[in-house]
Amino acid sequence: MSTIVFLDTRGEKLPKAAREAVTYASQLAGGPVTAVTFGDAQGLETLGAQGAGKVIVARGLKTVDGQQLTRLVADVATKEHADTIVCVHDATGKTVAPRVAVRLKAGHVAGVTGLPEGGLFRRNVFSGKARAFVEVKSPVKVLSLMPNSIAVGTGTNSATVEEYAGDPGPARITVKEVRKAGSGVPLPEADLVVSAGRGMKGPEHWGLVEELAKELGAATACSRPVADMHWRPHHEHVGQTGLAIRPNLYIAIGISGAIQHLAGVNQSKVIAVINKDPEAPFFKAADYGILGDAFEVLPKLIEAAKKLNAER
Repeated sequence: MSTIVFLDTRGEKLPKAAREAVTYASQLAGGPVTAVTFGDAQGLETLGAQGAGKVIVARGLKTVDGQQLTRLVADVATKEHADTIVCVHDATGKTVAPRVAVRLKAGHVAGVTGLPEGGLFRRNVFSGKARAFVEVKSPVKVLSLMPNSIAVGTGTNSATVEEYAGDPGPARITVKEVRKAGSGVPLPEADLVVSAGRGMKGPEHWGLVEELAKELGAATACSRPVADMHWRPHHEHVGQTGLAIRPNLYIAIGISGAIQHLAGVNQSKVIAVINKDPEAPFFKAADYGILGDAFEVLPKLIEAAKKLNAER
């Protein structure tokens, strides 16, 4: 029996979450694993540094067609006699993992946050307010790993890359347009995030947020009302109905901290809040808080960040 890990590597570079998933799978297996992916990604052999012995890539697949990708993963899992399939808990993984579990009659644990403890897989429930420990009794199991749950492994090994020779079937999805989110670190991969809400009073003031993020080397994010009012693009929206992120540091500026927003960021390792309302709910969830006007606090933080960078 073996372990395989399914990755979405369509981007220009291999995402951090993909390397995390390979690291997790190899540690879980106690040795090299087989990665399966699709698209035109380059540098797949470098996944050997995280524990992949072999990478099987379906070059003919370039879009996220759930049925095609399910056939791809299930076919590779069967040929490799895999008893464990690991996915990333992102949009693609959420599409494929449960379908693969049904096809292989496997137990499925979504959003695991670490290696098993006493045979039990840990995952967050109730929007991160509690933890569940799940036992999988089926011969085959499908796991999806929450991003930023494990440190990326390092090594010098190189994986072999093979072309997928099977038939995933016809595509049922037609892509009419592709819009890229832009340059910079993708939010799910960011270690530092500077986020802001309606407290910034308008898109014309976002330069302060962007300047602080630039000095800190952070990604930018926003609350849902900000995205809905088109102050910021929707791909920056974090929260229950947006992206769920787990950075090492999340700085929230002018965001009240409604439960819907907290659901997407409460797994951050450290939360710092800047708000002039002492009753803002976010202060209860914060590790650090600054009670003050963002337009007075941000220039001071930017100045301090510039001074720190100059001293390095």
